[in-house]
Amino acid sequence: MLKWALIFFIVSLVAALFGFTGIAAGAAAIAKTLFYIAVLLFVLFLVLGLFAARSLK
Repeated sequence: MLKWALIFFIVSLVAALFGFTGIAAGAAAIAKTLFYIAVLLFVLFLVLGLFAARSLK
């Protein structure tokens, strides 16, 4: 998911460089959303992994 966020971020930078501000803003919003989803999933799985490790002891 972070890979797609990075791809959309690069697309937004290239679009902004060529003056396509609408496309750049859309791609940046998608990249931002994907990044936050990836961070949320990371934290969720980290917490679940910690709870699973405690229950095995």
